[in-house]
Amino acid sequence: MNLEFMNKTVFGSSLMQWLIAGAVLVAVVILLRLVQRLVQRRFEAFAGSSRAQWAKIVSEIMGHTKFLFLLVVGVFVATFFLKLPGRAQSVISDLLIIGLLIQAGIWGGVVIVSVLDSYQRRAMEENPGSVTTINIIGIISKVALWAAVLLLALDNLGFNITTLVAGLGIGGVAIALAVQNVLGDLFASLAITLDKPFVIGDFLILGEHMGSVEHVGLKTTRLRSLSGEQLVFSNSDLLNSRIRNYGRMFERRVVFTLGVTYETPREKLKRIPGIIREAIQAQDNTRFDRSHFSAYGDFALMFESVYYVLKPDYNVYMDIQQAIYFAIHERFEEEGIDFAYPTRRLYVTTIEPESPS
Repeated sequence: MNLEFMNKTVFGSSLMQWLIAGAVLVAVVILLRLVQRLVQRRFEAFAGSSRAQWAKIVSEIMGHTKFLFLLVVGVFVATFFLKLPGRAQSVISDLLIIGLLIQAGIWGGVVIVSVLDSYQRRAMEENPGSVTTINIIGIISKVALWAAVLLLALDNLGFNITTLVAGLGIGGVAIALAVQNVLGDLFASLAITLDKPFVIGDFLILGEHMGSVEHVGLKTTRLRSLSGEQLVFSNSDLLNSRIRNYGRMFERRVVFTLGVTYETPREKLKRIPGIIREAIQAQDNTRFDRSHFSAYGDFALMFESVYYVLKPDYNVYMDIQQAIYFAIHERFEEEGIDFAYPTRRLYVTTIEPESPS
């Protein structure tokens, strides 16, 4: 009686075959799960001991293998012990392929994130500007990966993807026209990323606004001003502006003028360029260029001097400039040279009255 019951046919297979298929399904899922955990732990330990990037990637791939995918594989293996109709077998095969494509997309995303994270950590130490490039490359790579997964899945289901791709192209043009401002900022972001007119950390001056670059996004770039507030610019507006990038400054050219009184003797005037040269060359991280008696001013004899600060830091420049001014002031006191300041000299002439004839 029990044998007859077990031989009863359900959907083309006996109950015994269904029981065997169920046992195979459970066994396959458990086995795959155990292999997944074992491989993940082994590669985690290997990555921790040797810091091998590929071992870390394999470990993360194993960690992102979904249980639903293992279940689909188990169902597919179990069907070998059943006599299913051709349509049912085809559906299960399609389900396996779609599940494999989705899982491959997840694995590919893990690889992209892991590889780009590794490059990003190195870029933060060597070249912070490439961080934005890496982020955008990651976004484009993920979009391309999942677009490929979607098209392959639709092709497997029997859709004509050629027509679909053509339709998406026409729809893409319509959407592009509707959101052209957003796309303009997006392409401006790509231009900033690839051309690198500035990078994160650079100090920029744009007209009356100035600040350090904090973030370069897909639509906006954000600066932190000297007074503390955040400045937000659209990427397209930013590229259309005239940008002064002090982050690319390797040395700072400094020009300053000073004036002495017209009463200063000629011999002392001739010594002033040498005094200024000595004051500049006495400072570290400077390179003297020139110092000349440049003009007869309204109330002073003007001297123009040029030198270079070999470090771009603004605080270093101000410390050096202050030290130079102190040194010049001290030497002028020793030489008896007076700085000029706005003065006006009034000449009064007395006219003798004419004597009566």
